[in-house]
Amino acid sequence: MEAVGRVALGAGVGLLVVWLALIAAMLVAGRRFERPGLGEMLRLLPDLLRLLKRLAGDRALPRAVRVRLWLLLVYLAVPIDLIPDFIPVIGYADDAIIVALALRSVARRCGRQALHRHWPGSPAGLAAVLRVAGIRD
Repeated sequence: MEAVGRVALGAGVGLLVVWLALIAAMLVAGRRFERPGLGEMLRLLPDLLRLLKRLAGDRALPRAVRVRLWLLLVYLAVPIDLIPDFIPVIGYADDAIIVALALRSVARRCGRQALHRHWPGSPAGLAAVLRVAGIRD
């Protein structure tokens, strides 16, 4: 039972780190564009999780997109990392980098219409995700 608690704690900390990395990326991208508000940033993680779930279940998307999403979820769930999490800062940075790259790849591959169709949040949140993914208007 202790192992389950460690996995749950690791997944929770990993999600927090990814959320903070996305906020940082939005702030960097916001220097060139209109910045989202703090409330929008706080709602971003739950909206992203719902988006990923909806994209993974969409049979209309290419199989490669769905496979990438499932591989990302497995990577986050498995307690073995490229760089162990007990190493300060970079232990969680590898998770954040892998998640950011996977999300960017999935967002570019599935296209703007799929993201619009499955996005559960506000238009400002979607615009921020599109900017971070490098998808232009």
